[in-house]
Amino acid sequence: MDNNFTGKLPDFIGSWTRMTDLRFQGNSFQGPIPSSFSRLTNLSTLDLSFNNLSGQIPLSLFNSSSLQFLFLGNNSISGSLPSEKNSRLTTIDLSYNQLSGSFPPWVNTSGLQFVLPSGLDCLQRNIPCLRGSPQYYTFAINCGGKAMTTSDQTSFDKETENLGAASYYVTDTQRWAVSNIGNYINSPNQTYVVSSLSQFTNTLDSELFQSARQSPSSLRYYGLGLQNGNYTVSLQFAETLFEDPPKWTSLGKRVFDIYIQGNLVQKDFDIRKEAGGSFKAIKKEFIASVPNNFLEIHLFWAGKGTCCIPYQGLHGPMISAISASPKGTVSNVPPTTSSAKKAKTGLVVGIIVPIGILALMLLFGVFMWRRKQRRLRMAEDEELLGSGARPNTFSYAELRTATEDFNDSNKLGEGGFGQVYKGKLADGREVAVKQLSVTSHQGKSQFVTEIAMISAVQHRNLVKLYGCCIEGDRRVLVYEYLVNKSLDQALFGKSSLQLDWPTRFNICLGTARGLAYLHEESRVRIVHRDVKASNILLNADLNPKISDFGLAKLYDDKKTHLSTRVAGTYGYLAPEYALWGHLTEKVDVFGFGVVALEIISGRQNCDLSMDKDKVYLLEWVCLHSLKILYSINIILVFSRMKILKL
Repeated sequence: MDNNFTGKLPDFIGSWTRMTDLRFQGNSFQGPIPSSFSRLTNLSTLDLSFNNLSGQIPLSLFNSSSLQFLFLGNNSISGSLPSEKNSRLTTIDLSYNQLSGSFPPWVNTSGLQFVLPSGLDCLQRNIPCLRGSPQYYTFAINCGGKAMTTSDQTSFDKETENLGAASYYVTDTQRWAVSNIGNYINSPNQTYVVSSLSQFTNTLDSELFQSARQSPSSLRYYGLGLQNGNYTVSLQFAETLFEDPPKWTSLGKRVFDIYIQGNLVQKDFDIRKEAGGSFKAIKKEFIASVPNNFLEIHLFWAGKGTCCIPYQGLHGPMISAISASPKGTVSNVPPTTSSAKKAKTGLVVGIIVPIGILALMLLFGVFMWRRKQRRLRMAEDEELLGSGARPNTFSYAELRTATEDFNDSNKLGEGGFGQVYKGKLADGREVAVKQLSVTSHQGKSQFVTEIAMISAVQHRNLVKLYGCCIEGDRRVLVYEYLVNKSLDQALFGKSSLQLDWPTRFNICLGTARGLAYLHEESRVRIVHRDVKASNILLNADLNPKISDFGLAKLYDDKKTHLSTRVAGTYGYLAPEYALWGHLTEKVDVFGFGVVALEIISGRQNCDLSMDKDKVYLLEWVCLHSLKILYSINIILVFSRMKILKL
C-alpha cells in the first residue's frame, strides 16, 4: 500500500492462486481489473481502493466462493452491478466511483454490511441533503463517545454507533454523518474503541478523550446543511491505552493523511510524535471554505505506521473529537441576541413583504405556464399513443442503463433528429437507441410521425421498432440493432465490408421489395420521402432494411399530384417534387434510382473530391452511360424491379 505503483495491474497476479489477502490501496494503478483475477480462488480480501482504476468490475469477483471483503472505492469504475452475487461476499465498498443503473436485489440482503441505512441520499455524489436550504452553522462530535459540553461551552454530540468494515451513519437531523472503510487483518473489525479512565494532559477536557473512533483504512466525517462561508475546523487526537480484553499497552503508532474538502492539509500525521507521547491531547486547526453547504473531513491511512498488533491492530487513523465553527462572516448565521432581532425586524418586514408578494405572483405565473406545458405534452402523448398501433414503452432509466448513460463510446451516429447509441436491454437484446435533441422542435413532429408510420407497417426489409420512451420532455426511439450499419458506409470505404456483385444485386432487390410494400402492399400507403444510402441498414447477412421514417407521409393513389412542403436530401429528390412539390410514390422511385447508381458505380451522389465535371452522379452517368449499360448486371437489376414507374 502507498507504494506509488503506476500503470496497469499485471496479469501475472492471477497466477498467485494461494493468495488469501491482496491489498494495493492508495497507489496510481490505471485501466480495468484484469480478468486473470478470476483464478484467485483462495482470495478472502481484495482492497484496490484509492487508485485510478476504470472499466467494469469482473463478474468473477461477485461469483467467487472465497471472497469476503471487496474494497474498490475511490476509483473511476463504471458500468452497473450484477443482479446476483455469492453469499460469502458480505462486505463491499464501491463508493466514489462512476457506477450507473439501479441497486440490485442483494444490496438489501439481511446481514450484508452494504445495507442502505436511512440517510443514504445524504452521502451520494453532490450531497443533496439540505443543499441549497442550510439549517446549521456549526457542529461538534465526541467521536465514539457520549454527548457532553466542554469547558469552552461547546456542545459535542454523541457518536456511539458501531460501524462495520464498509458502513456509514447519518444523524436523524441530517446535521452530520460518518463513514468507515476497511477491515483489520487477523482481528475483528473494531472501529469503536474505549480508552482507560486515565487523565490526559494538554487539555481541560480529559473526558473528551476517554473515547475515540478508530478505522482500519479510511474514515470520513461530513458536516451537512451548513451555511456557506469560511470555517475553523478543529480535530483533537490522543494515543491511548485500550481496555478491551485482553489488556495491553499501545506501543505502536498511527501515521495517516488528513484531507479537508478533498485537499491534503496534513501528510503523514503521527499522533504520538506530534503530541510527544501517549495520553497527551493534541488539537489541529484548519481553515476550510464551505461553498455548497457541505464539509468533508477525511482521515486516510496509506500504509505507514504500525500494523497487525495482536487482537486490536493499530493501523489506520484514530480521532477523539471534531468541531467546526464559523470564521468571520458566514451567510445567514442566526442572530445572537434578541435586541439584534428587534433592530432588524422593521427592515426585514419592509423587504420581505413586497418580495413575498412578487414571489407569489411569479410562482403563480410559473405554475400556470408549467400547467399549460404539461397539458400540451399530455395532448402530444395522447396523439402519439393513440396513433395506430400502440408502441411498447421503455422507461428512461432502462435506456440509460442499456447505453451506459448514453456513453460516447456507444455512439453510432448523429443527425438532425438527435444522436443514436448502441445499447443492450436487460433481456439481452442489442438495440439502437435514437434520442431526440431537446432543442429540436422539428424533431418532435418527426418523432410522432416515425412511430405512427413504422408501427403501422412490418416487413423483412423495413427496420423493426421495439418501442419508445416519452417521459416528460424526453423522446427516445428504440430500434433493432443492425451490426453492419448503413449502406453508405459499406459502399464508400467507411467500413471493412466488401460487397461483391451478387450482394449488391440482393441489396437492390431487397430495397425494392421494401419500397413496393410501402407503396402497394401495406394497409396504409406511405411515401418515405428520404430514400438514400445512409437510410438503408444492413443486417448480419447483408440484407437491407429501410430506416428513418421521420419524413414519411401517407398518400392517396387517386391523387397523383399532391402538393406539399418539400423535405428530403438534395441529390435524391425527384425534379417534379423539388421544383413544384408534387408528391407521389415516384419520389421514392427516383431516390431509389440514385441509390442503385451508387451501388453500381461505387461513387457518391455528390462527391466534392471529384473534378468539377464529375461532381454530380447523374451527370457522370450521362457521360458514361454506354459503359454502364454495357454491364449485364445492371440490365438484370432494372429488369426485375417491379416498382420502377417512369
